[in-house]
Order: sequence, then C-alpha cells, then structure tokens
Amino acid sequence: MADVQTLNPTRDDFAALLDETLGGRDFHEGAVVQGKVVAIEKDFAIIDVGLKTEGRVALKEFGQGDGASKPIAVGDTVEVFLERVENAMGEAVISREKARREEAWTRLEAVFERNEPVTGSIVGRVKGGFTVDLGGASAFLPGSQVDIRPVRDVGPLMGKEQPFAILKMDRPRGNIVVSRRAILEEARAEQRTELVSQLQEGEVREGVVKNITDYGAFVDLGGIDGLLHVTDMSWKRINHPSQVLAVGDTVKVQIVKINPDTQRISLGMKQLQSDPWDGVEAKYPVGARFTGRITNITDYGAFVELEAGVEGLVHVSEMSWTKKNVHPGKIVSTSQEVDVVVLDVDASKRRISLGLKQAQSNPWDQFLEHHPIGSTVEGEVKNTTEFGLFIGLDSDIDGMVHLSDIDWNAPGEEAMARYKKGDMVKARVLDVDVEKERISLGIKQLSGDPMAGDSFRKGQTVTVTVTEITSGGIEVKFGEDEAPMTAFIRKSDLSRDRAEQRPERYAVGDRLDAQVTNIDKAARRLSLSVKALEMAEEKEAIEQFGSQDSGASLGDILGAALREKEKAKD
Repeated sequence: MADVQTLNPTRDDFAALLDETLGGRDFHEGAVVQGKVVAIEKDFAIIDVGLKTEGRVALKEFGQGDGASKPIAVGDTVEVFLERVENAMGEAVISREKARREEAWTRLEAVFERNEPVTGSIVGRVKGGFTVDLGGASAFLPGSQVDIRPVRDVGPLMGKEQPFAILKMDRPRGNIVVSRRAILEEARAEQRTELVSQLQEGEVREGVVKNITDYGAFVDLGGIDGLLHVTDMSWKRINHPSQVLAVGDTVKVQIVKINPDTQRISLGMKQLQSDPWDGVEAKYPVGARFTGRITNITDYGAFVELEAGVEGLVHVSEMSWTKKNVHPGKIVSTSQEVDVVVLDVDASKRRISLGLKQAQSNPWDQFLEHHPIGSTVEGEVKNTTEFGLFIGLDSDIDGMVHLSDIDWNAPGEEAMARYKKGDMVKARVLDVDVEKERISLGIKQLSGDPMAGDSFRKGQTVTVTVTEITSGGIEVKFGEDEAPMTAFIRKSDLSRDRAEQRPERYAVGDRLDAQVTNIDKAARRLSLSVKALEMAEEKEAIEQFGSQDSGASLGDILGAALREKEKAKD
C-alpha cells in the first residue's frame, strides 16, 4: 500500500518537490535571475533559469561592453533579465543586455551617492555631445564637458576607457549625464595646489610662453601657468607683449606674487634687471636740458624716453608757447627726437615732468627785446571781441588793443566798428607781461591826446562841423581828422536870439564857430556854445567901437566889428 502511494504522489507532494527544485527563487517578471547555459545554437545561447521552458539570448549580448575575451560556453552560469515568464511560443523571454543594465544602474547609483568617478568609454556621437558606455549603462556626455578647453578632434578619445564624473542620474527616465572635464579640473587643481606649494615669492624659474594676450603672456612653469603682465616685461614702455615675446619662447622669470586663495601667480622679467629709476634725481636735475624720443602721444601730452626704462611726460600746456588748445599729435610725432627741459622729478612716484617749450626761446622775451614799450608795431586784426581787438604780431603771438585804447573820444563800441578781421593796423606797445604772456597795445596813443596840456582852454573859439541834428540840439566834431573830438551844442546855446535857437536851421556838414564854455578832462568832454560866442563878440565890439550911450546903434557897432573880423580873415 505504501508503494502505491509512493508511485502516485499527491498534489502536496508535487508542490513540495517543485519548491525544492526552484529553491525559493523569485521569478517575477522584471527581475534579474541566474541561469545556466545548456546549449548554444547558431547565434543564440539556450539558458535554463529554472522555469518549465528555457530562454534564448543572442550571443552578441554577451560580448557587448564586457571587455572579456573568453567566449560563453555550455555549463556557464550567467545572470539574465526576466522580461516574461512565457511567451506565445511557450519560452521564457530573457535578456542578458538588460541584466547588465540593471546591474550597472545599481552600481552607478552607489557610486553617485559616494560622489566617486566611474570608468567608461566614449562609443558614439549624438546631437550636442557623445554617448558613453559605463559598463552596461548608456550616459550622455555634453560637448562642453569633454575637456577643459574646446576639443576639435575627439577621435583619439573614442573607445578609450577613462574616468568620468556623474553629474545627474534619473532612473525612471533612464538618463545619466557625465563629465570628463570635471575629472580633469579636479586633477589639475590637485596638481596646481601641489606645484603652488613648491613655489616661493622672489624665486627665479624658467618657463615656456604658452599664450600671448593684449595685457600680457601666460608662462608654463612646469604644469602650472603664471601671468607675466606687459608692465612687468621691461622697464621701458611696451605697447604689446608680442614686441618682446613669442609663443614657445623659453624665458627666465621671477615669481613676484602668489595668491594662496586663487592660486594665481604673477611673474616678472624686469625685476631681474637693475632699476633705471635708481638715482634718477641726480641723473636728471631740475632745469637740465636733455634729448629724448617721443614714445607715446595722448590727449593730455606726450611721453619722452630719456633712456631705456625712464620716461617723462610733456604736458600739453608745456608743449608750445603759442599753440594753445591743440592736440599734442599736431605738435610732435611718435619716434621724433626732441629737446626737453626737466621741470620736476618725483622718484617715489616714478614721474618726471618735462617741458618742450622751455627748450625754445620765449617769443614774449624776443618781442620785448625787438619792440620795447613805446615802439610802434603793425599787424593784422586776428579777432574782434566785446572787450577789444587782437592783433597778430611776430612769432605767432598776439597783442590786444582794449576798446578803451582805440579812440580818444569815440565810445569803444563805435570805435571798434571801424575795424574788421583782416585789417592791417598800426599800434603802440603799451605793456609786455612775459610771465602772463600778454602784450597790451594802443591805437589812440599813436596820436596825441587832444585833452592833454593846453590844447583847449575856456573861452577859446573853435570851428566845428555838424554831424547830427536832434530836437534838443546838434552833434558836432572838431579837431584833427585822425583823432576828432565830438561835442553836443544844446538848443538853448545855438543863438542869443531865442527865435534863432532852432536846430533845423543847420544841416549835416555845416561849419560854424562856437566858444568853449567848459572843459571836463576826467570825462573827456567839452561844452560849446554859439550863444556865448555871440555875446563875447558883442562885448568885444562895444569895448572897441563904443557903447550905445555914445550915439552909435548896436547894429552899427556889430557891423563894424564884423567888417574888422572879415578883414582879419582876409
């Protein structure tokens, strides 16, 4: 009876036997399971994973990315990914490639958490970057993360195993982003830190020029770069580093400064040479005259090289005696040799002030030597202003005639109206101020002052010419034509007879006699009166020819006086 039960096991016995066979393994879909290679048919390996049927895996899935040279053989135990327990053909659907991917993701997540690098190889090019195989998992390498500097040819890097840093992982989406640049920068930083620790300020080293910019050159000191600024290449002025260095040159430099925070290294070449500014005050005393070469021209002046490494500045105000507000480039040119005079030396600030015009004769001294005060000069009217005339003189200097020195009598504006730009005029030198570079001239001083001395006296009779008629009187002029004087005869002074006190009796250009009734030298004004002259003549006639009491009429007396006057004129 017991034998029958053994030959015909119950359902429970079958379940126990199945459980023993499977070993309690988890065969749910989507899991990685172990299987045994039971056969190899053409391009496929038949693998038994413990299910009722085997699964088939392409042989190429076992060689992709493994890097192993040993081929798969019957009896090998491998891990595969169980996609489906059974398909329509009754076979298990398994994948070696997906098993490797799952293994790789698990491994990479652990590496990513520890912030460690991972080994991989660039296997293909995609838009914006490259594809990297990380031992079963595919990652994206952006083009900007390939190297520290842009790489034109990535060919030598393709298929080569090298370290990468994982920047980002997204398992649900299957995205991994890696960087080769981060690994290089970290290695470079470690190397730089080690090299910087070996350097000391003041140390002299040899290096190779790697790159040249507008502001300096980068020198490789053996794995670490230092900046050689253009101002530290030579004591003399250098416009561009390419004037001194070329890429690939081996140079000897001194470590000027090391910044421990930024690890920046400043280098110098001129520090290995003697400083030409030592003892500069003794070499270039104030007032001494030297010959130099123009090296640079700016808006505010020009730099003159006195010797290699020593330059002085000629300010625009010290370039010319006469050319004011002119760009220095219109006075001197680059590389021109010029004579200069030292005006000031400041060795602490490494500054020398030079004068270009001081090396030339002062035109104001020359003018005073050839044209002493009181002499007469002739020149062209260069400009007219509200306060006077500017006259061009010798050596491109100007003299000014103030409006008060144009005419003795006419108002300044009226006198200036007689002159225009380009007129040739004569003037007298009134004053020369060499220090202030001013020359004062006078036109009216060429003729004597009509108000000076006894040119006019009260009671004097003058002949005048009518220049203007107004309702209140008449304007007249008299004296010399070169310096005429003007006066105004009031209406009440035009005649003794009130009926004749009418300005309209006269016309412009009429000549008449009048008597000087008042002289104001301070105001340069004479008061004239026809009425006073008539009364004076009447008085004189009465005294000479008799009075009214003598029986002669006033008309007879005046008639006799006038006849005498006419005879005197004849």
